Amino acid sequence: MKRRGFTLVEILIVLAVVATLAGIGVPVVRAALAKSREAACLGKLRSLGVALEGYLQDHNQIMPVLAIGRSSRSDETPVLETVLLPYIEDPDAFRCPQDKREFAKSGSSYFWNHLQSGLPVTKLSFFGIDDRPDRIPLISDKEAWHPSGTNFLYADQSSSNKVRFGATN
Repeated sequence: MKRRGFTLVEILIVLAVVATLAGIGVPVVRAALAKSREAACLGKLRSLGVALEGYLQDHNQIMPVLAIGRSSRSDETPVLETVLLPYIEDPDAFRCPQDKREFAKSGSSYFWNHLQSGLPVTKLSFFGIDDRPDRIPLISDKEAWHPSGTNFLYADQSSSNKVRFGATN
């Protein structure tokens, strides 16, 4: 009479195969999730660009005068998340999905390029770059949370994870 079932060796082999597959699959899934959060962050930057366009239409194409950011939500300094909120109506629009600390602390995952504050859209300049809105950053991640680094919203309203304003551009 034969017994049916698995031997200890067979069970150990199956467990080793499952552990190996999990060891391969978990990093792949994590990387895919990080890339999807980066794409969601780029989408949020685009929506901030739309809100900025609304602000510019209401203010004769003059950039808002904003501080880079604030250290806490109680700070009264005019910043991106307070000035553009009426144009976007969702405080969560200022939260990058990859951000685990900054949004909770300050109300935004993003920095404003304060060098553009108060300038007419036609007079934007950044480190000697003039008349190239595709190379002038307006908004960026507060930290390099993403696999490819930092996301930017440029003055031409495009968002990218590529630095376009370097000396070699």
